[in-house]
Amino acid sequence: MKNLITELLVKLAQKEEESKELVAQVEALEIVVTALLRQMAQSEQQALIQNIEGALEQVKPDSTVSAEDSELLQQYVKKLLRHPRS
Repeated sequence: MKNLITELLVKLAQKEEESKELVAQVEALEIVVTALLRQMAQSEQQALIQNIEGALEQVKPDSTVSAEDSELLQQYVKKLLRHPRS
């Protein structure tokens, strides 16, 4: 029983580490996107945002992606583009 608990704790620690890495990657990408948007002229920003949003609307997720996940992705992309980090 102790071995089982130890094994579960090790797996939990690994999952937590993976989660931290993903959070760091997302935050790094947010910083990069924000910096790039700030370097662009307003008209270029708007054109890029419209192109990205248009591309997202045209993409149809396959059956393995839930509608909720697809909507969450679209909302996050719009938030990132329209309201970048301060």
